[in-house]
Amino acid sequence: MTAARGAPDVFGYLDYRAYLRDYYAYRKEHGTTFSFRAFSRRAKLRSPNYLKLVMDGARNLTREMAARFAEACGLRGEDAAYFADLVAFNQASSGTERNAAYQRLTGFRRYRSLHKLELAHAAYHSTWYLPAVRELAARSDFKDDPGWIARRMFPRITKAEAAEAVSTLLALGLLVREKGKVKQGEPLVSTGPETKGLHIHSYHRMMMNRAAEAIDLVRASDRDVSALTLCLGDDGLARLKERLQRFRRELLELSALEDDPRQVVQVNFQLFPLSAEPTEGEER
Repeated sequence: MTAARGAPDVFGYLDYRAYLRDYYAYRKEHGTTFSFRAFSRRAKLRSPNYLKLVMDGARNLTREMAARFAEACGLRGEDAAYFADLVAFNQASSGTERNAAYQRLTGFRRYRSLHKLELAHAAYHSTWYLPAVRELAARSDFKDDPGWIARRMFPRITKAEAAEAVSTLLALGLLVREKGKVKQGEPLVSTGPETKGLHIHSYHRMMMNRAAEAIDLVRASDRDVSALTLCLGDDGLARLKERLQRFRRELLELSALEDDPRQVVQVNFQLFPLSAEPTEGEER
């Protein structure tokens, strides 16, 4: 990195505004002449407090402005390119744009070096069999053997995929190794707020796809696929959501009480609108 030693490393951030706040605090601490006005001069900005507006979330950055901010922060080469992609990631207006920007971020070697657990979370939420392997570990006869695990996944996975799944789950604390045996553990870390929504959305899309595939791959006697279309008011919608949440808790309790768990299953809930009130212009 081209900035002075001890300055915040842009590759350590998933929120460009947080980086700018830390950069500003560092410069203020190590240089009494640094100010919002001084930064504006370096970035060739007419507004003396534009940096503060961006740091506070009152302004966004265009691609061109992101390049000027990067230069004003002393970022060059890959550092500047990462900052530009970080801006795109934080300001994406759709899931597609956000995913594309995140993929660019993960392409930087230094990002992968500094965010190994973050990448493990991404793998957990984008690979259907990782949650399945974690649940399979609830079996009393579970074996930390890639071949044993691979043969019990449906559809089958490779031994290499099974080995990587166990490694990722151990890194996340979702599996633990005790006295030579692998068993379920509690997660020791959580995804950051900048990517949590992204990973969860990927997870739900993936599991919806698996549900669609199950219609053709799984016998009707081994699955239950059904749907309801209802017309509700605001109160009814709130009660329905509360009932679904309560039922999910009941299913988790049911799973915890199993004496001899054997098969891993996926239960999906989807609640979304099929109608919407027109705007005033559309109504007319």
